[in-house]
Amino acid sequence: MPSPIPLPVDPPKHTALEDLQGFSISLVTTAIGLSFITQLGFITGQTAGLALVISYLTEWSFSWVFWLINIPFYALAWVQMGREFTLKSIACVTILSILMEVVPNWMQFAHLNPLFGIVAFGVLTGYGLLGTFRHKGSLGGLGVVALYAQDRFGIRAGFVQLGFDAILFGVAFFLFAPERVLYSLLGALILNGVIAFNHRRDRYIAP
Repeated sequence: MPSPIPLPVDPPKHTALEDLQGFSISLVTTAIGLSFITQLGFITGQTAGLALVISYLTEWSFSWVFWLINIPFYALAWVQMGREFTLKSIACVTILSILMEVVPNWMQFAHLNPLFGIVAFGVLTGYGLLGTFRHKGSLGGLGVVALYAQDRFGIRAGFVQLGFDAILFGVAFFLFAPERVLYSLLGALILNGVIAFNHRRDRYIAP
């Protein structure tokens, strides 16, 4: 039986073109996933979930609320995660905010099964987030805190996000119909499960 191939000590970094295509695919995928739940009137966890709750309660644009909420987290990202990560995260948040202004108008459904919609959201958005992580970026907010906790304390990013989500959904039960929140909770569990099972640096070695 052949011996396993050793991991390179200093693996090659992503090129600018690889980052561009990686972020492009990830952000489009994430925008499509979020469009599923916004058309259903559901929420999610993390910063996007908080932005959706505010958007539903105030009728303000999700895109603007999401972009503004992320601003305070950039200071933590700059100090703890570095310049490259912070600038990439700012770009990702800004582009996703723009996409969320247009994608829901380009993709509308006469009928969307809630269970299918929430599963599609969890899978698509989960893999979209993975793509941003793997190119040294994030969608800001609590994702920055989760990635810092994983790098600093060895706690899986998905599990950290589940803790934040538990608080958000606990509040949501007082604001929205229980069925609406339960569907949303399922989507958040799927999304965080995708991240928890797949975001491992010992398996993905390209920086």
